[in-house]
Amino acid sequence: MHKISILLVGLLLSCCVSAQELNAKVSVMAGQIKSSVDKKAFQTLQTALTNFLNNRKWTNDTYQQQEKIVCNFLLNLTQDVEPNVYRAVLTIQAGRPVYNSGYVSPLINFQDNDVTFKYIEFQQVEFNESNVMGTDPAAANLTAIFAYYVYMILGLDYDSFSPRGGDPYFKKAQNIVTNAPDGRNITGWKAFDGQRNRYWLSENFNNSKYSLLHDAYYAYYRLGMDKMYEDENEARQQILNGLNHLNTLSTDNRNLMALQFFFLGRSEELSKLFKKSPPQERVRASDLLQRLDISNAGQYKQELK
Repeated sequence: MHKISILLVGLLLSCCVSAQELNAKVSVMAGQIKSSVDKKAFQTLQTALTNFLNNRKWTNDTYQQQEKIVCNFLLNLTQDVEPNVYRAVLTIQAGRPVYNSGYVSPLINFQDNDVTFKYIEFQQVEFNESNVMGTDPAAANLTAIFAYYVYMILGLDYDSFSPRGGDPYFKKAQNIVTNAPDGRNITGWKAFDGQRNRYWLSENFNNSKYSLLHDAYYAYYRLGMDKMYEDENEARQQILNGLNHLNTLSTDNRNLMALQFFFLGRSEELSKLFKKSPPQERVRASDLLQRLDISNAGQYKQELK
């Protein structure tokens, strides 16, 4: 009976673990910090953030182990602005497995330069959606930022599997923006903080004027990448349709942050996809990509000529 009880507890624990959505790796780098603070504190922070991301339940859905979203967060501390308060750059990466293949397509590859937070070793790393600012805004800012990007990742992932499937999570990200910590040195949450920040990213994905964004993600992944094993020509056409959605959106919204965001870390994948295209389709893809992803225009021109 005792062995049976242990087995049941083990199964229950296994189910609970598999229920979480993320398989996240967090790395904290503090080589640029010159203060006398014990560097072990940053290792403690790394562990706390990893547990925060992987042990929290972010949706109402149950995920199997193989369904978890693989993502990486690199927090690079660049400056200590005052005792226990740091400026940092956060790099967020997440992938989306392509159906019936071993390939993982980039879902998000973004660098956030507006990270300021307070941390003292062993302080609680927690997040409350009902009280995003918390009692200490500088301390709450870090988990608010991490939670924000979790919801953006979830929104993009759900969008890639069903039309407008990510809406609930984009709304949660927007809620964090609306109620974000506010204080000295805290930036990135306001429209006036810049043109490429957390405010504008969630605004773009929640604004009904930009609904083609969601159509583009669905066409690219579910109708395109996931169908490559069935019919490569048809799948590439669907991916091209997704790019056409973005081009239509770009006509009246050239500087839309979400357009640039889509192409980050994706140029190599796109070049390889359309290298196999018939000449007419390859020319069309090259023209679109050079127009939409200007920073990689030379690569597309060379690879798809």
